[in-house]
Amino acid sequence: MVVHHGGCHCKRIRWRAEAPSSVVAWRCNCSDCSMRRNTHFVVPFEKFELLGDSEKFVSSYTFGTHSAKHTFCRVCGITSYYITRSNSGVAITYRCVDPGTLTHVEVKHYDGVNWEKSHNSQVNK
Repeated sequence: MVVHHGGCHCKRIRWRAEAPSSVVAWRCNCSDCSMRRNTHFVVPFEKFELLGDSEKFVSSYTFGTHSAKHTFCRVCGITSYYITRSNSGVAITYRCVDPGTLTHVEVKHYDGVNWEKSHNSQVNK
């Protein structure tokens, strides 16, 4: 496990997250993620921390079940993290991790269009 730092483009949102240096990132095809081209890995809530006054620059968007909290910077618009629909942790946009701590990213497809079926198949593995 290593500590990753990252955030949005304008750097008003900054965070740290503890995760392996090699991660599996999910390219989701749900309507929101596909439009943003989001590819993320998930860390437990207790392994994620917003830094400084980042919270005052966070805005969020929900749709459908309103379970996922799609956060973004109110200044630059970048989604560097969000709260997953399954509420299983914080999804980190891997391209928003500062260089130097991710040694390998394996990208897999996640069928967010059929979220219930995809989630159930992941949980039951």
